[in-house]
Amino acid sequence: MYREDGFVVLESDRPEQFMTAEELQQKLKELLLSQEIDLPRELEKFDSIDEQAQHLRDNYFELDVGVGKYLQWYVVRLEK
Repeated sequence: MYREDGFVVLESDRPEQFMTAEELQQKLKELLLSQEIDLPRELEKFDSIDEQAQHLRDNYFELDVGVGKYLQWYVVRLEK
């Protein structure tokens, strides 16, 4: 039996997407670098964008990206 973790990603302006952990982390890094978003206070303790994005990916499932917009992600396990 094979298992591969991935994420289902939901965004306000896009259809549902399947992403690997690395792809989701990259997406979160780009959001952290490019937008004025309200970050959870917990992220202030991290020195780098990489650490912030990884913590978001591993410990949250949603990020406030503005009025009327959303970004949510959920872990999925594929079995074959």
